[in-house]
This record gives sequence, C-alpha cells and structure tokens, in this order.
Amino acid sequence: MAPKKNAPVDPLTDEGVILANIWTRLLIRTKLARLLPGVRRRLDGGQEFLHYYSDRLLDGPHAALRDAGELLEQPDEPDRIDLAQCNPPIDLAPSMSTKLPAERRGYPPSWGLLDLRLLLAQRFEAEQQLHVRPEDEVLITHGVAGALSVVLDTFLNAGDRAALFDPSSPLYSWMLRHRRIRPAWLQTWIEDGKLRFKHDDLARTLKGARLLLLDVPHNPTGAWLAPEDVEEIVWWADRHDVLIFCDQAFDRFQFDGVNLRIGSLVKTHRRTLTAGSVSKGHGLAAARVGWLAGNRHLIRPCAVSAIAATPFVPTLCQQLALAALKQTDESFTAIRAEFNSRRRYAFDRLQGMGLKPSLPAGGFFFWLPVSDLGCDGREFAMELRKEQRVLVWPGEHFGPSGKKFIRLSIATDEGRFREGLTRLGEFVRAPQSPATTDQIQAA
Repeated sequence: MAPKKNAPVDPLTDEGVILANIWTRLLIRTKLARLLPGVRRRLDGGQEFLHYYSDRLLDGPHAALRDAGELLEQPDEPDRIDLAQCNPPIDLAPSMSTKLPAERRGYPPSWGLLDLRLLLAQRFEAEQQLHVRPEDEVLITHGVAGALSVVLDTFLNAGDRAALFDPSSPLYSWMLRHRRIRPAWLQTWIEDGKLRFKHDDLARTLKGARLLLLDVPHNPTGAWLAPEDVEEIVWWADRHDVLIFCDQAFDRFQFDGVNLRIGSLVKTHRRTLTAGSVSKGHGLAAARVGWLAGNRHLIRPCAVSAIAATPFVPTLCQQLALAALKQTDESFTAIRAEFNSRRRYAFDRLQGMGLKPSLPAGGFFFWLPVSDLGCDGREFAMELRKEQRVLVWPGEHFGPSGKKFIRLSIATDEGRFREGLTRLGEFVRAPQSPATTDQIQAA
C-alpha cells in the first residue's frame, strides 16, 4: 500500500486542547462564534444555540468521536467486513419469558435487583476471593461505561489527574476529557504477552493522580500484568493514596498468564472499584448491564451519583443478565476454546503477511504496528476500508503511542473473519508505486 501525506493536526486533539478550549469558550460566551463563516457552515443553523452549551460539552472529544463515527458508522454493505468492533458472535442468551410479574412492573431498585447483586457477590467470593456485601457493596450500572462514568463523577473534579496506560481503551480518555480531567499516560510495551512499564515512570505518573484506570486482559494489546508489576502498582497506589478502577469486561477471555484480582488484595481492597458486565463474556452488549463492587464507603457515594444521573437499569435487562450469570461455565468452554484457536490462527496469518504481531494473552484483538508500511494507523485504516472494505480501529484513539498502530478484532463470525484476513493480506502485499518507494527512501 502507498503511504499518504500526514493529515493536518486537528486543533481539538490533545496537543492543542487547552488553548483551543479557552478560545472556543470565549468566542461562544461572547456570542462572536456564531458570526464566523466556518462555524455557520459547520453547524447549519446551530450556531444560535452555542451559548446554551456547557463547558463539559464544549471540551468534549468531538474530533475523536467524529473520526470514529466516520470510520465505523458506514452503511451496512453486504461485502463489508468488520474487524474493528468487539462484539463476539456468541449466543449464550438464556430462554426466558419477557412477561414481568406484577411486583416488578414498576421502577427497579435504584441499586439493582437484589437477586442479581446476591449472585454477583457469591461469584466474587468463589472466583476472586473478593468479599463484598450485596446490600451496599455491589451496584448495578449501565454497563462498564456506566460504572466508569459514576466513578469519575463521584471522585474526580475538573482539573484532577487520572493515570492510565498508554495505550488504553478510547472510552477512558474520551470520558476523562469530557469531564476536563487530565490524563496522565504511563508508557508501556509488550514483552512475552505481558504489559510492561518502567517502575520509576509508574511512581511519577501516580504522584498527584486521584485515580488509576486499568483492565486485564488489557485493551487493546490483550496483554496481562506480571506479578512483580502488580506489586509495584499496589505499593505506589497506597503510597500516593490513589483509587483504582479495575475493568474486568474481558475477564472470561484470558488464555495465557493469570487474571488480575487486584481488588481482593489486602492492601488494595479499600481503594479498588471492580467493574464488569455481561456484554463481552456473555454476548449481551445490547442488555447494557454492568456492575461496580468495592468497599461500602466507596460504593455508597457512587450509588448517589448513579441515582442522580442515570438511575434504574431496566428490570427486564437485569433479569436477562441474572439468567445468563446463572449458567454454568461449561457452556462457555467451547466458545473460549474457539477464540483461543482463532487468535493463534490469526497470529500465524498476520506473521505470514510480513506484519509483526504480538500474540495476545487475552481478549479478542491484535495490536498491530503498521509504521513499517510507510503510514500511520489512521491512514492504514482509511485506505483498508476504501480498497478492501475491511474495518479496523486506528491506533491514535488509544493513546499518544497509538498513531503507529491499528487494533484488529477477531470477534466476528468465522467465515468473515477468515475472509477479512485474506483481504488484509492482499492489501499489505499490494505493490508500491515508484513515488511510494522514493518517499520511503527519503524518510
């Protein structure tokens, strides 16, 4: 494939966000923005409403969300293959009646159905040795996204710092920026399937931070945390009195290494908020049911924030999640084995294309460097979509280091997954033009 010239820097990306936001708010509050021709063209009459918008909305990650929307929200063409999304094609939805008994036709409990919280507390105890009380230490949320939203609104203010790995899920940085919370990026690399970082960098990153965001298996790399690195996280979080948000959305898709149970450790139990959902591991993303568990003095104020902002996860959805969680793990064994086989197959295919993948220890995605092809991740993703009708995520959405990467998901049906890899191979093996060769040599 031929590399393209670098796109102009968007003034609303992280590099210029502070200065840009100050000028944007000034122009809007003085109502001068509505007079600018560029604003009038872009908003198509909406400029008259700008002065109603909150600072939080104005400071939101508009450029990143717009870019993601342009990439993914395309017409559903029959020939298009989606290797970008993380929606595993698994069907573990239990058979159940949609008729609610009379006592459950009103508003559900603000904390969530007690039956669901009881079951979750039992599973935490059995699987993670995490002791939580269902009545006031388990809160049902609108997915993991809802759990994180509640945590940020409860414990952080605009201008506070939150630490996160570079790279990390785009959801993290988008939600931080929407609240004007400053991200403190911790540089990482992959080594034998583990997510590694310098311990001195960890100490500096956590100093002054109020919250650390982490997930294992890690999104987007699929890596896991080595025990010695977990010890460092625990020690420095305690030293700097930093809360920990532990995202277990991909917990069931751990193939190598060990699952992180940081919330069950004695030194971190009082400061860790553990989140999960039925979206990935049970194939129920549409239900939007998640949870947040931890010390009652942390969960109780989270419940206040949730009730004030987005109360009442629908009863029917909670019942569906309850039925799914009651199923034995035997029903998931074959699915897990299939994804384990699929990741190894994809690893071999990607190596055969001349790419340099790391074998992910978990999850269902590959974090692929593409800079050797003479382009950045966004250019690669856009050209791949244009030429082969295959979607992947540009790495720039995942953190400062992501511009040279793409994230490729293996969570689609078997036939389209294999065809998508075939098209990807054709794309990266396409002959380069003389102009492309000259550009690479000049670089």
